Amino acid sequence: MPEAVAQPEASTPGLSEVQRVVDTFVAPSKTFNDIQRSSSWWLPWLLGVLVTLAFGFAVQQKIGWNQTYDNILRNTPSQQQRMEQLTTAQQARAKQIGVDFTKYAFWSAPLTGLLMALVAAAILLGTINFGFGGRAKFGQMFAVWMYGSLPLSLKGILGIVTIYAGVDPHAFNLQNFVGSNFGYYLPQSTAKWLMAAGTSLDIFIIWTLILLTIGCAAVGKIKRGQAATAVWGWWVLIVLIRIVAASFGA
Repeated sequence: MPEAVAQPEASTPGLSEVQRVVDTFVAPSKTFNDIQRSSSWWLPWLLGVLVTLAFGFAVQQKIGWNQTYDNILRNTPSQQQRMEQLTTAQQARAKQIGVDFTKYAFWSAPLTGLLMALVAAAILLGTINFGFGGRAKFGQMFAVWMYGSLPLSLKGILGIVTIYAGVDPHAFNLQNFVGSNFGYYLPQSTAKWLMAAGTSLDIFIIWTLILLTIGCAAVGKIKRGQAATAVWGWWVLIVLIRIVAASFGA
């Protein structure tokens, strides 16, 4: 009888884009390990764009950009003081510029977010590869950032729900619209440096940092402790810069 020829094992099929998104929340290691196979990132970015557009529509319909800018101005005493020193005509002109800037800056967020993702991925790539001997590729790190940032889309969805649930337009804060951080619950009279520290302690940001740690370890083929040092180290530096800037009224 002829010997049976051993059949090679079928390779494990990769995850679909939808499976990757779902696994980011329920089994993140599966998503980030799969990024080593394919560095596709279009679906999380598309989801972020859709949430941003829906959030902007909610703000425009229920809050209004004029009221949104008034709230920003009220929460920035130094800027409001400069506004009050202008003549009536100058105030009207300055306010219109501020409203337009706020509106168009928000609508351009999908593109600016893409640029920020490029920069962040490049920084993490350099830190992982040169600082910890990792072997990640830029495309992989960019995909890690996109999938790791998915919790921020959940925060946007919560913001939409909050707006349509009947939030007070005069109390709406575009820069901190959901009570997922300590800063949200601090009074407006709180010192600016403490407010900056409080808003940085956000559930969705911490969730994102955890996912980025898992992702950087997976694509860089390094220990999670090393990945955590890189990811959380940059976050601490950014928070410290925010606190110092707020202390000097920037």
